[in-house]
Amino acid sequence: MRLRLFILLAAVVAILTAQGQDHYEGTLAVGGKMGATLSKVNFNPSVQQSMSPGMTAGVMFRYIEEKNFGLIAELNVTQRGWKEAFDDVDYNYCHRFTYLELPIMTHIFFGSERVKGFFNLGPELNVMIADGVSSNFDYRNAASMEYFITDARHIEQLTMDVKNKLDYGISVGAGMELNLNKRSSMLLEGRFYYGLTDVFPNHKTDIFSGSNSMSIMLSLGYFYRLK
Repeated sequence: MRLRLFILLAAVVAILTAQGQDHYEGTLAVGGKMGATLSKVNFNPSVQQSMSPGMTAGVMFRYIEEKNFGLIAELNVTQRGWKEAFDDVDYNYCHRFTYLELPIMTHIFFGSERVKGFFNLGPELNVMIADGVSSNFDYRNAASMEYFITDARHIEQLTMDVKNKLDYGISVGAGMELNLNKRSSMLLEGRFYYGLTDVFPNHKTDIFSGSNSMSIMLSLGYFYRLK
């Protein structure tokens, strides 16, 4: 079902982009972006957690072929993961995944020549390039610690190995773009990502039947128009 949804979304992006093949002189722009992320892992059964902060940075390519439609492709390094939530103790545990991500999105924009609003929507592929844990307690021996013995919570995720380093999902964003001159522009975008692949094992004999990533991103970017 998740794979079908991903393929359907990719097809919608292709169709919307193909609609703009006539009656408009295309423009091509390149740029860069940097921003912050807040993410979590959607465990099933659920895990007590809070949003994990991270960063994102990368390069952007935009081709506009229609008056209000275009296509954006990016190559980013993005941090995702989750942060465990603890009650009445000063424990800290954060599991962070670093991805090389490639979103390809339909770009819909509107407004004046000076200021534009926009929406971005499309599929995204991710490859995990780093995986690390930061903690202020011995999480590998959590089962023997009094706090975890008396607190009814899952602890298996603290030491579980990643199963899927390849992730695919859906990105949806919105923002504003300010044209500085005929060649340059600045943009601010908020984006939501929903992963369709489980990070950890999900067989019937495994603890978690689901563990997909979710993240919110806020970024500031710069575009330079090549043509």
